[in-house]
Amino acid sequence: MEEELSLPYGESGKPVQATLSSLKMLDVGKWPIFSLCSEEELQLIRQACVFGSAGNEVLYTTVNDEIFVLGTNCSGCLGLGDVQSTIEPRRLDSLNGKKIACLSYGSGPHIVLATTEGEVFTWGHNAYSQLGNGTTNHGLVPCHISTNLSNKQVTEVACGSYHSLVLTSDGEVFAWGYNNSGQVGSGSTANQPIPRRVMGCLQNKVVVNIACGQMCSMAVVNTGEVYVWGYNGNGQLGLGSSGNQPTPCRIAALQGIRVQRVACGYAHTLVLTDEGQVYAWGANSYGQLGIGNKSNQSYPAPVFMEKDRIIEIAACHSAHTSAAKTQGGHVYMWGQCRGQSVILPHLTHFSCTDDVFACFATPAVSWRLLSVEPDDHLTVAESLKREFDNPNTADLKFLVDGKYIYAHKVLLRIRCEHFRSSLEDNQDDIVEMSEFSYPVYRAFLEYLYTDSISLPPEEAVGLLDLATFYRENRLKKLCQQTIKQGICEENAIALLSAAVKYDAQDLEEFCFRFCINHLTVVTQTSGFAEMDHDLLKNFISKASRVGAFKN
Repeated sequence: MEEELSLPYGESGKPVQATLSSLKMLDVGKWPIFSLCSEEELQLIRQACVFGSAGNEVLYTTVNDEIFVLGTNCSGCLGLGDVQSTIEPRRLDSLNGKKIACLSYGSGPHIVLATTEGEVFTWGHNAYSQLGNGTTNHGLVPCHISTNLSNKQVTEVACGSYHSLVLTSDGEVFAWGYNNSGQVGSGSTANQPIPRRVMGCLQNKVVVNIACGQMCSMAVVNTGEVYVWGYNGNGQLGLGSSGNQPTPCRIAALQGIRVQRVACGYAHTLVLTDEGQVYAWGANSYGQLGIGNKSNQSYPAPVFMEKDRIIEIAACHSAHTSAAKTQGGHVYMWGQCRGQSVILPHLTHFSCTDDVFACFATPAVSWRLLSVEPDDHLTVAESLKREFDNPNTADLKFLVDGKYIYAHKVLLRIRCEHFRSSLEDNQDDIVEMSEFSYPVYRAFLEYLYTDSISLPPEEAVGLLDLATFYRENRLKKLCQQTIKQGICEENAIALLSAAVKYDAQDLEEFCFRFCINHLTVVTQTSGFAEMDHDLLKNFISKASRVGAFKN
């Protein structure tokens, strides 16, 4: 099959990328390796990553910020200073006091870990300099990698089979390790023993997301473009060819599409756009592209999952499996699932993409660093959320559309400039509100307690009006994000008009691009027919400037 590459090393243990997730009481017990832990030990876990060629190694952190490892310890990948396997959890004392922000691992396996302070530690397999410490000796204990990174803060890490990438807080990418196909991006095929900044097309770009395939590398920049380099034998670079690429190259086929995230499988690639659409390309022997066939694709192809917007994509180097989660919480999987080839996205009963890899990937590994939140302790923020609209503790109520909303004067004054002045000498315990509707005003008050908004996209325009009126800029940003999620051909012009009216520039740009991308349908809607004359004039002028009317 086209993925079975001719390599100077065995096939076992392909790499997996792990990035931080936030999941409410994830059941880590779905991974077989955790059956070695007692119930008491499982209750203490706060972060975990299952890895290795058979899913037989795990690293986890506890509620006390201690790091434990367990498993077969191939190439010293547990970081304990030896190559002895351990069937009981052992504490990784050399990283005592360090908090993990993200980690990833390769085929050896080798581990690349970034702390919350932005430091990088590596250990494990090192035959191709993938640890970045200038040697090819296996690293039995974590090594702090500071060459060329000493004044940098690393925010994301990714491993290929035998190469490593890190992303810094200022949007730079550094790479090292195996480079037989140009996956380090240096322009040559010589292995790279220490971190080297990836330059070329990326030199003046701000990178926001990175990922590695088995022997290729990907970067998403803040303008939504995707740059790729390395091995391309299955078309996994999306360039329309199968030739390797020794330096970063932009995927021209994604012109006009703004990508937010990229995920790499064994030999295939997924991206997620800001409109919630998924595109896939590369190897497809198991249907891992989700496009209804098993033919490889060297250009991006759209993947369809009902009508719901996608908010998360997942792929994992150790399997030919893909997964996605929708805004409504539905989880789909496709590709190789427990030996079956699923060629179209299949709706599962899972609540998170991680479960797909625990239950259906071979081996059973985690595709990212899992974060497990405790459910027995309420933080200050969680306590405040519970008090919103609670008549038992409130000292103020708003009367809106004949209904009461209960609040607390002190919190409103702390959280909102408007209330700081309006409630200063106000002794009333009832405030009548007629300027805004009940759902909108309730969402506004709830935001002051929760820092989030729970309002359908169509109602969020009213909240955008309120946020503009009260000069609540963060709320304005959240409204724009929510409205974006509800855009469709029918309401695109109405949302564009609202964006212009409330000077929401980010939303205006998003709505304009959506209208251009769906121009034929949008121009046939009633919204377009009833469009304000000045707005229509500006729209046509701007559309003309971006080439919307060229033959």
